[in-house]
Amino acid sequence: MAIPVKLEVFEGPLDLLLHLIEKNKVDIYDIPIVLITEQYLEYVSAMQKRDMDVMSEFLVMAATLLRIKSKMLLPKEDSDEDEDEEDPRQELVERLLEYKLYKYASFELKDRQVDAGKVFYKEPTIPDEVKNYDEGVDYDELLGEVTLSRLQEIFDMVMQKQEDKIDPIRSKFGEIEKEDINIEDQMIHVEEYAMLHGRFSFRQLLEEKKGKSYLIVTFMSVLELMKTGVLKIVQESLFGDIEIEYHKERK
Repeated sequence: MAIPVKLEVFEGPLDLLLHLIEKNKVDIYDIPIVLITEQYLEYVSAMQKRDMDVMSEFLVMAATLLRIKSKMLLPKEDSDEDEDEEDPRQELVERLLEYKLYKYASFELKDRQVDAGKVFYKEPTIPDEVKNYDEGVDYDELLGEVTLSRLQEIFDMVMQKQEDKIDPIRSKFGEIEKEDINIEDQMIHVEEYAMLHGRFSFRQLLEEKKGKSYLIVTFMSVLELMKTGVLKIVQESLFGDIEIEYHKERK
C-alpha cells in the first residue's frame, strides 16, 4: 500500500518510524512490519539529501526492517519451542519506546524554556520611609538575657506557692466570688507601682495579692508594658531574680 510522501525533516530513522506508526494509527507493540517497511523505503528513496553520514543511518534501519520482514514472512515450524520464540520486532519496539520517551521529554523541557522566557523580574523598589523605619523599642536590648522560659519558671514558682497556701479542706467552704479585674486597669496599676518603687522584684509584684486571676492578669500587664518600653527587665546573674525597672522618663 503506497502513501503520498511529503518530505519532512526527521532527526533520524527512529523519528521517521515513530512518525509512520502514528500516521497509520497502529499499535506500537504490534507493528505491521510489511506496511511500515514499504512506507519507510519509499521515504528513503525519495530523500533528496545525499549526506552519506545521514543516509547511512536510514539505510541501516532499512536493512533491519527487511531482516525483520523476512523473519515474519518465513513459515513457522510446529514445535513446542516455537511458543517461547521471541518476536523479531521486540528489540525494535523497545528502541522505539525509549526514543518516544526522550522525545516527548524534550518537548516538555522546551515548553518550560518558552514559559520561562515569558517571566520578567523587577528590581526591588522599597520606599525610603519603609527602609528607614525605626521600631522605636529595641526588644533585644530591653529583654537582655531574660527568656520567656525563665519568666515561665518564676510564674510557675509563684503559682505553686499560692497553691501550697490553700487549705485543701477549708478552701472548699464558702461562696466563690468573681474577681473583678481586667488587663487595662491592671496595666495602670502596675505602671503606678513601678513609678512609685522605681525598681522592684518580679516575684514581689506577683505576691502582692492572692488569686489566680490577679496573677495571670498582672503577668500579662507586665509583658504589655515591656513591649511598649515602659518597663525594663534586668537580671544580674544567670538564674537570679528578675528585677523590673521603670524605664519611662520621670517628670
